Amino acid sequence: MNAKRAFLPLLVMSRVCTTAVFMTYAACLASLIEVWNMTAAQAGVIQAGFTAAFALSLLIASLVCDRLGAKFVYRSSIILVALTALAFAAYARSQPSALLLVSLIGLAQGGTYTPALMFASANAEPNRKASAMGWVLSGMSAGYVISIVVASTMLEWFDYKAAFLLTALISVLGVPFGFLATARIENPAKTVVPISAEFTGQSRRQTALLTIGYVGHCWELFGAWAWVPAFVASSLLLAGETSFTAIGIWTACALHLTGFFSSVLSGYASDRFGARNVLISFALLGMLCSFLVGWLPSVSPFALMIVVAIYGFVIIGDSAVLSSAMTDAVPAHRLGVALGIRSVLGIGSGALAPIGFGIALDTLPDTLQWSGAFSLLGLGAFVALVCALRLRRFG
Repeated sequence: MNAKRAFLPLLVMSRVCTTAVFMTYAACLASLIEVWNMTAAQAGVIQAGFTAAFALSLLIASLVCDRLGAKFVYRSSIILVALTALAFAAYARSQPSALLLVSLIGLAQGGTYTPALMFASANAEPNRKASAMGWVLSGMSAGYVISIVVASTMLEWFDYKAAFLLTALISVLGVPFGFLATARIENPAKTVVPISAEFTGQSRRQTALLTIGYVGHCWELFGAWAWVPAFVASSLLLAGETSFTAIGIWTACALHLTGFFSSVLSGYASDRFGARNVLISFALLGMLCSFLVGWLPSVSPFALMIVVAIYGFVIIGDSAVLSSAMTDAVPAHRLGVALGIRSVLGIGSGALAPIGFGIALDTLPDTLQWSGAFSLLGLGAFVALVCALRLRRFG
């Protein structure tokens, strides 16, 4: 029993380290645009390459989980994350090389996401599934904080190469934590039986709504994650702040530290008040923030950080709830496939969001650049809100 209880903190620590490379490029984006002489759209393509590769690997990993087991997929993937992150640190020196290497990191990252959620779902108490998933996702948010703070600090003290290297070294630590976390837990069920026996009618409708809602959620989330660091850096530089370390710490705390608490709290709220109510609340608040934040580049740094903190809190908060709700709607033996299909559609849309955002920045008038680009992300939250309203009451 003690070993089984210990798996969750070890798994969370593994996710913290493995995702410490997730936001490195985004944290360095404002500097890299100048150093690599990129347009905003070109910069968005690199982030889109990472996200598209991540989406593809989620589908592949989910299918493999149902056949070879989540433990094999997770352990293999955390090793690949470490290796590809080190390769990125050593060889990413231009837009083309960064696009290739960051996409390889994305391919490796996908195999760590779905298995971790499956571990949490299979090993948590029945009335604590959303909470357990919230902790796993919170570990990811903590990794994003580390990624941005470390990268920003290295960017100020040294250069982007040092930022790439140190975050890659942190990802290596995810390997021993991951092996320890999965040492004494069983693989989630992977026996495949005809889906028609247990997956009809209302369950199919719930799954479709949760999947479409996830698509909208990812459009807003990945677009914001890619561009909020550059937006905050631009705004704080206008306000006279010139320290990349300070900007990185402000951004990480506002955008991702709040996300850490959001994932945990939303999981507990879902277990207590129901998934539908939580999904409606977070989608509505996320939409309002997307339509608001882009109008605030010239406000005081304190006011901007407050809004960004709220934004970071609400755009990630429904992730754990969407995942736990999916486990309630889909039979356990088909969960890997369902999560994979959902992920490739959702995160595939998230891959396009940074490009759309960058195109908006390149084409809109100066007075509408940030507001128009962020409003484009708000359309995803609107889709998620409509889907949440149409869900039946459950969980």
